Amino acid sequence: MSADATAQTALDVVLFGEAMLLLVANEPGPLEHATGFYKRTAGAETNVAIGLARLGLKVGWASRLGTDSMGRALLATMQSEGIDCSHVVCDAGQRTGFQFKERVTDGRDPQVEYHRKGSAASQMGPADVDAAWLRSARHLHATGVFAAISDTSLQAAIRTLEVMRAAGRTISFDPNLRPTLWSSPETMRHWINELSRYADWVLPGMEEGAFLTGETTPEGVARFYRERGAKLVVVKLGAEGAYFDSEVAGTGRVAGFPVAQVVDTVGAGDGFAVGVITALLEGQTVLAAVRRGAWIGARAVQVLGDTEGLPSRTQLQEAGL
Repeated sequence: MSADATAQTALDVVLFGEAMLLLVANEPGPLEHATGFYKRTAGAETNVAIGLARLGLKVGWASRLGTDSMGRALLATMQSEGIDCSHVVCDAGQRTGFQFKERVTDGRDPQVEYHRKGSAASQMGPADVDAAWLRSARHLHATGVFAAISDTSLQAAIRTLEVMRAAGRTISFDPNLRPTLWSSPETMRHWINELSRYADWVLPGMEEGAFLTGETTPEGVARFYRERGAKLVVVKLGAEGAYFDSEVAGTGRVAGFPVAQVVDTVGAGDGFAVGVITALLEGQTVLAAVRRGAWIGARAVQVLGDTEGLPSRTQLQEAGL
């Protein structure tokens, strides 16, 4: 993007997506046996938005919420993080989505029970995309989750990508697969790969990358998206770190950071995205960006909630990242 265009942007990053109230069981065991829950926020795009804002970026988030207590709580949380919520519509006739999450102590993925069908955010469509507001940012981060929640949200997701691509802004895309939200695995594979074509930076996990591409190695997954136009592909490898294939930096690997105890794996990929996006927008090298992503991802799995492990700028500086 030109210097003139950069000077005109009011925001660093914009995101469209659903925020949900997250109710985490306060004790291990099946959800049906839980007697109490901790109230937190959840949502792939909102996790990333919060992480970016904590590192000092100017972030805008667009969505729909009900005017119920859950919607009010979510909006207040996002605003308290310093996020521009001017394009969040609060509709008294619609309800806010929520989810229950199992408390785990053995490092496995927790059971998550979603209650989002017909939610306010799922009613969003292309008419909710304010092109001028979008273009006021220099970067768009998108995930496969917002595209999956309804047919109209898919069209809205496509519209956001088209606007930012045409404006010459950078775009990052995390597939973030949610099979239960799509009509079939084939439909999910088709649309996720179509959406990825708009992105400059594609951030798949190895397992989802194998499903989406048919490749069985990080090198193969990265090559698949690079051949389709991505300038950078980072394949997340969990505890092993990440593999990257970049137009400017070639290929390489970054080792994972030590984790004392895995508490909750949900949100690790969102934390990884925060690290990569912030570093690249600061002009750091691809290697430095992937290292920052791996460090934040490692922090994320050591805490209970989706955003509690997302660092402040001071914590980032103390880690030398």
